[in-house]
Amino acid sequence: MASRSEKLTSILHELRASSPDIVGCAVVSVDGFVMASVLPSEREEDVLSAMAAAILGIGERISHELLKSEMRQLFVKADTGYVMLNAAGREAILVSLLHAKAKLGLVFLDAGRAAQAVEGIL
Repeated sequence: MASRSEKLTSILHELRASSPDIVGCAVVSVDGFVMASVLPSEREEDVLSAMAAAILGIGERISHELLKSEMRQLFVKADTGYVMLNAAGREAILVSLLHAKAKLGLVFLDAGRAAQAVEGIL
């Protein structure tokens, strides 16, 4: 029987395989700890998890204060690509790093499905 960590890693591998526009992805706890990752460099894991926790706090505050709702997705666009955070239940975030020319509609669909799968495991 596969562990939760192995199941999460499998979901991330499937996400990357289904969407070549995804450079890397990770499941991060709301406290900023990595649960599983498929990233180009191990060094990026610590930076990604810390940044995800920081931006999540801001996104949640915006959602609650201004929109009176739960945060579902955050999206950052830069010249070199995108960072997308999808809520995966109350305990985790799916973080995806995307190429600058990513087909966003497909990535949104695939990442949303992966976030639901992560939520089901946790």
